[in-house]
Amino acid sequence: MKNGELNKKMLRIAYLTATFAVAMTGVAWASSEASSVHNAWLSNDTWKVLNFAVLAIGVFFIARKPVAEFFSSRAKSIEDEINELELKKADAQKKLAEYQAKFKNLDQESKKIVADYIKQGEKAKTRILAEAEAEAEKLEDMAKRNIEQEFKTAKVKLQQEIVEKAMEKAEQVIIASISSEDQDKLVDEYLKKVVA
Repeated sequence: MKNGELNKKMLRIAYLTATFAVAMTGVAWASSEASSVHNAWLSNDTWKVLNFAVLAIGVFFIARKPVAEFFSSRAKSIEDEINELELKKADAQKKLAEYQAKFKNLDQESKKIVADYIKQGEKAKTRILAEAEAEAEKLEDMAKRNIEQEFKTAKVKLQQEIVEKAMEKAEQVIIASISSEDQDKLVDEYLKKVVA
């Protein structure tokens, strides 16, 4: 506050106090004229009111500076607190805007992450299918080789069985077709070869 305004306020308070003291004196005097029994009371009360007025004015002049300082410091602390709260409000609004922007970006980021996972899944699917096809081809080649090997083994066994059956058949035919004379003749030829 300015000093001029403070002086005007002090004058107003002093004027109001003096007016109050005069009014109380007037009330006391008026009541004393109504009844003469209370004249003693009138002079005592007048001095009490005047003493109170002087005391009030004295208290006002003594306490005005500390009270004014108290209220000005209180106003300053309230103003500082308001400024601090305004700063906090501005920071909170900034953070709110940042979080809202992040929240908006969160939807886009989640879509991007899902798209990345889908791409990775497609790549993994392609790789797994290629590996499965390669493994199937290997298994098919192995199966073909096993079949060929089994076929060769079966062919060899079949040939051996055919040869054995042919030998048995030939033996039976020879035994049936050779007579005892032919046997003697074969023995003689064999002996000639051995001796020679």
